[in-house]
Amino acid sequence: MRRIAVGLVIPMPLLLLYALAPAEIVMTAVAVLFAAHCLLRRDWNWLRQGWVGAAGLLWVQIMLASFIAGHGVAQAAAFVRYFVFVAALQHWVLPDPRMRQILARAYGAVAVWLVAGCWQQYLCGRNFMGYGRWADGALLGPLWAPRAGHALVMTALPGLFPLAIDLARREGARGRVMAEILLLGLVVTMVLIAQRMPLLHLLLAMGLCGLLVPRLRAVVGATVALGAGAVALSPLLAPQAYHKLVLNFVAHMQGFADSPYGMLFIRAGVMIERHPLFGLGFDGFRHACPDPAYFHGLPWLGVGEGVHGAAGGCNLHPHNFYLLMGTMGGVPAMALFAAFAACVLTRAWRGVGAARDPQRLMLAVTCVVVLWPLQSTSSLLTQPTAGWLFMALGWALACVPVASHLQSVRGRD
Repeated sequence: MRRIAVGLVIPMPLLLLYALAPAEIVMTAVAVLFAAHCLLRRDWNWLRQGWVGAAGLLWVQIMLASFIAGHGVAQAAAFVRYFVFVAALQHWVLPDPRMRQILARAYGAVAVWLVAGCWQQYLCGRNFMGYGRWADGALLGPLWAPRAGHALVMTALPGLFPLAIDLARREGARGRVMAEILLLGLVVTMVLIAQRMPLLHLLLAMGLCGLLVPRLRAVVGATVALGAGAVALSPLLAPQAYHKLVLNFVAHMQGFADSPYGMLFIRAGVMIERHPLFGLGFDGFRHACPDPAYFHGLPWLGVGEGVHGAAGGCNLHPHNFYLLMGTMGGVPAMALFAAFAACVLTRAWRGVGAARDPQRLMLAVTCVVVLWPLQSTSSLLTQPTAGWLFMALGWALACVPVASHLQSVRGRD
């Protein structure tokens, strides 16, 4: 069963690009296989971890909220599969360093494929499937929807950044130049893609690398400076990217309450304020968004009543993991998701400095990037966001040394 699970997990980065339904099936199948393995081996020690406790309480809260709301109980019950999938990666599929290295190569190959696809579309006007830029100017890369930016961040951080760290540490001046070329190529590509949040994610990850890897600090500083130069030249080289990355971003920040993301924040805040204990049940934001009962402001934040109405603030989800949890399960769900994130980050960062393992460092950085609360995100209830997120969490946790009895169990497999 473990060999089957490994065979399912390794192609996940490619599935998360082109086969979202099979990716969902893989996550569910691995979770079921791991549960069967634990049942056969009578090994449930992984349940004793702090993050598992927080995830379990979060699951129970969302199920209870869905039962009270009268919808989504079955979907809420199935939500636990993602947390079991994380445990499967941590304790069963990826504890072997060889498997983690194979997965890192798969992620790196997909990152290179994304970069190549973005440049091909930028230079030729259309990608290999015949699609041009998205309506807002974003490059699609080798995809049919504007997902290239997030996919590149999630694949490049564990797949290519460790290579840059190794080059800077081991190859002297020549290695630092090569690391500079690699990182600059990623930054310039992200500028051309013209997706704001992925660019900020990439810059945050680079900043953390510069703080934690002394030999990479000069490289990161030079990359950021040259990347700023690329943004400055974007009005000439990529006007659509400049409009979205600079002009549109500044306009949104100056009038955040009236921006699309601000309206989503207000609508979600009103829902949580009206239902603080149990929220609106599984996927409650989508169900309740058109209800005029939530067409109000947040006076305690200085946002007046009656703003926007049905014309703004409605979408399939509130574009933030923590607000999504709050609309589904109230303030307790938000707190439990924050506790889950804190437990995962604490474990992922345990001993990172002493280990001096670039892959482990970058997975810990990836966890910070994806779990940072002040950001706009896609919904973790759907693919590919759920796949990228929970793959990163399970992989990061698998890098932390586990108890010897678990290693002996894996040996018998």
